[in-house]
Amino acid sequence: MKNKLKVFRAMHDLTQEDLAEKVGVTRQTINAIEKSKYNPSLDLAFKLAKLFDVTIEDIFVYSEEQK
Repeated sequence: MKNKLKVFRAMHDLTQEDLAEKVGVTRQTINAIEKSKYNPSLDLAFKLAKLFDVTIEDIFVYSEEQK
C-alpha cells in the first residue's frame, strides 16, 4: 500500500520518534510504514488520520497491483 505518511509528518514538523510517541508505536513501525514494508492496523491508520486531521485515504492509497 502506498502512503504519504512522510509528507504529512514533514508538514507537521515531526520526527519519526515524535510521531511514534503520539500514536503509541515505535519509531521502527513508523519507518516501516513510510517505506511501505508494513501496512498499519486499521486502528493505527485511524489514529494517524485523526492526528493529521485528514481521512485515511489522504494518507494511504490502496492498490490492487501490490497484492
